[in-house]
Amino acid sequence: MNPVELIHKKRAGSALTRQEILWLLDGYVAGRIPDYQMSAFLMAVCFRGMTEEETSALTDVMLHSGVVVDLSEVPGIKVDKHSTGGVGDKVSLILAPMVAACGVPVPMISGRGLGHTGGTLDKLESIPGFRTDLSVEEFRKVIAETGLVLIGQTAQIAPADRKMYALRDVTGTIESVPLIAGSIMSKKLAEGIDALVLDVKTGDGAFMRNYEEAESLAKALVAIGTRAGKRVVAFLTEMDQPLGMAIGNWVEVMECVECLRGKNIADLMEVTFVLGGAMVWLGGKAASVEEGMQQCRSAIWSGRAYQKFLEIVRRQGGDSTLLEHPERYRKPQYTAELTSQVAGYIQSFATRRIGVLATELGAGRQKAGDVIDATAGIVLKKKTGDRVERGSIIAEIFSDRKEVVESVRNELASCITVGNGPVQLRPRIRSIVDSQGVTPWSTPQVH
Repeated sequence: MNPVELIHKKRAGSALTRQEILWLLDGYVAGRIPDYQMSAFLMAVCFRGMTEEETSALTDVMLHSGVVVDLSEVPGIKVDKHSTGGVGDKVSLILAPMVAACGVPVPMISGRGLGHTGGTLDKLESIPGFRTDLSVEEFRKVIAETGLVLIGQTAQIAPADRKMYALRDVTGTIESVPLIAGSIMSKKLAEGIDALVLDVKTGDGAFMRNYEEAESLAKALVAIGTRAGKRVVAFLTEMDQPLGMAIGNWVEVMECVECLRGKNIADLMEVTFVLGGAMVWLGGKAASVEEGMQQCRSAIWSGRAYQKFLEIVRRQGGDSTLLEHPERYRKPQYTAELTSQVAGYIQSFATRRIGVLATELGAGRQKAGDVIDATAGIVLKKKTGDRVERGSIIAEIFSDRKEVVESVRNELASCITVGNGPVQLRPRIRSIVDSQGVTPWSTPQVH
C-alpha cells in the first residue's frame, strides 16, 4: 500500500477496505503520511463519499487509534450530547450542567470551532483558567466527583480524529457525511457513554444545509451508535438563523449564564430543554422526553443548574467570579452598532455568512494555529419576525481588530433582510431519528 494509490482509488470512487483505512490513518497519526496527502484523501472522500461499511470502518479505526475510556465504576447511565455545529450554538454550556443537576452523569468531550461554526471548547476557554486538556485519569476523577466533565480530545482519545479534525477545518473538507459521522462517533464512543443525544442541524448556518442531507447524516450517526450497543436518538433542528442572540465566545458564555439564571431566550431554550429532556429520559431519570423536560426546567428555576455550572468551572480551574461579575472581564478594544435603515420586520438572516464575519472579527480561526479573541463577536438585538424601526439597533459588533470592524458592520447589514410583512416562523425542531426511523417532532408545552 502507498498513500498515492489509495488517494487514486478513492478519487475514482472505489471503496477502501478496513485494512487500507487502518494503514492510512495509522500512518498519518505516526507522521509517515504528511498533511498534504491526507488533505487530498479527505477531498476525495468529500467528492466521492464512502459506503456504509467504509464509514463504519473509518469510525472504528479512529475510535481505536487511542484509549477507550471505561466509566463503569461511575454510578448511573452516562449520557452525552453532540451538535453538528451552527452559528451561536451554545446549547452544551446550559444543557450539560442542567442534565447533571437532574442526576444524570454527563461525560462531554467537545470540539473547537470548525469553519463558520463556533466550538464549545473555545467558549469554555474564554473563562480564564478553565482547563479543557484533562488527562483520561482526571476525566474519570472529575465526573466521579461532580457528575459532569467538559473537556477536549486528549492525545489519548481518538488521536486520528484529532489530527484530521484540525486539518478539515482549514482545507474545505468539512461537509461530508462519512467524515462528520466518523469524527463525531469516534469521540463519543471513546468517552465511556451509555447513551447519546444528537443535535443535527439543517439550514443556511449548518454544514448540512439541505434537510435531506441532514436526515441522512442523522441516520448514519444513529446507525453507528446503535451498532456499537448504545442508545442513540437524533433531533433535526433548524439553523436558518443564529441560535440565541450572541455569536462569539465570551458573549455566548454570558448568554448561557443569563439562561442558567432563568432568562428565556425562546429558540435557544426550546432546543436546550428538548435535548436535555431526551438525555434525562435516556439516563433513566424520567419516563418520557416530556417528563425529562419538566425536570430540566425545574433544575433551571431552582438554581441547581447554575450552581452546577459554577461548580464545574471551579473544578476545572476556571475563574467563576467573572461569571458572577462580568464587568471585570477584559473589554474589546473596538465596538460598533448596526442600525436598521428601514422600518419593518426581520425576514431572514444570511446565517452562514454571519458566522464567517464573527470569525473575521477574531472569534474563530481562518488558518490552523490562529489565536482566538475571546471578546470578539456579534450580539443580535432582533430575531426573525421581530419588528424594527428605522434607526433602531439590530446588532452590536466587538473586536480588537480595528481594520475589520467597519467592513464587518457594512457586510452584516447585507446579511439581515428587513421587509414589510410579518414572518411565519418554522418550528425549531423538525423531527426525531432513532433506530426505528424518522418521526416528525412537536415540542410539548412544559410549564
